[in-house]
Amino acid sequence: MAKAALLYSEQLAKFDYGDDHPFKPMRARNTLELCNRYGLIDAECIQVEPGTVDESMAALFHEAEYLEVLKEAEKGSFDLSMLARGIGTDDCPFVPNLYSFSIQALGATMHGVELVMSGKVDRAFNLVGGFHHAERDHAEGFCFINDVGVAIADLIEKGKKVAFVDIDAHHCNGIQKAFYDDPRVLSISLHESGETLYPWGGNETEIGEGEGRGYNVNVPLIEKTDDMVYTKTFKRIVPPLLEAFAPDLVIAEIGADTVISDPLTHLRLTSNGYEDTIQELCKAAPKLVAVGGGGYDVYRTSKCWTLAWAAMCGREPVDQFAGLVGGMMYGSDMDSLWDRPLSTKGEAKEKAIRHAETVVRSIQENVFPIHGAKST
Repeated sequence: MAKAALLYSEQLAKFDYGDDHPFKPMRARNTLELCNRYGLIDAECIQVEPGTVDESMAALFHEAEYLEVLKEAEKGSFDLSMLARGIGTDDCPFVPNLYSFSIQALGATMHGVELVMSGKVDRAFNLVGGFHHAERDHAEGFCFINDVGVAIADLIEKGKKVAFVDIDAHHCNGIQKAFYDDPRVLSISLHESGETLYPWGGNETEIGEGEGRGYNVNVPLIEKTDDMVYTKTFKRIVPPLLEAFAPDLVIAEIGADTVISDPLTHLRLTSNGYEDTIQELCKAAPKLVAVGGGGYDVYRTSKCWTLAWAAMCGREPVDQFAGLVGGMMYGSDMDSLWDRPLSTKGEAKEKAIRHAETVVRSIQENVFPIHGAKST
């Protein structure tokens, strides 16, 4: 049996939001090239062409009226009323085939879930997935159809418990809003604070409501948070909660927009800290479906996702072309998947540590007792 499945579609990878748009699905192609270069595609760590999905599945999460608007947009029929649904904005542009692209991305995520839940693989990674900002009735944040939301809705309808772990730099507002009162879904989001980054929310005090109180966990981190602060915070929150909740499946959004070179965000992770985080996630989540999410330094995102795939496979990447290709394919900083160590210094570091400690303490005091999770 294969250990892990990398879901890759050339059609998804070549989709274009526009020359000036920061979201570049081509990151998937770059990642596949690196995975091959580092010997990470074989009989145990397989590449899979995503299957299709019945488009009606999208209605598990989205309102029918909104989906009809997306279909009209697909036909090239634009009117100003679509702006009220978030379509035609700078973030979610009116581009050809946007509905088909979104349904195909949904199909890839659903295929990954099917592969893991059926026992065919332990882990799956949909490179072009993780549209966690889309809400039930509108598009936002580069996201038209919320593939994660659909997958979660389908799983809980089948009686499964689902944990969603989001390490994208942007808070998962679409997921939080949809499942805020649902105890069948444990959502944990580590993200840059809403004080400095879209979608301007995700405070640690937002812990769910009603029966879902304690099942929505936000870990906002401030500007210049580095590898040490981030990975320590992750270890103190995510593994204890996953152990206590004992989900049937973990879905993880593993955006690489937390890295220091990302043009849209303000955290300071290197690929080393990112890799450490994914390795901890894999230890805590033996049944895992990962989706790509954000990452707007295209080539460093590909490095990070290659390291993530290696962790899912339980492999150490080995450059098959060391000394031959060097950095020519990806630029001089791509000679290695691993970055040079880099730490925040001085008052900025102390401030990041103090903030993270305050957030962790709040979660341990207000959320951990609900689950019987153990503080570390």
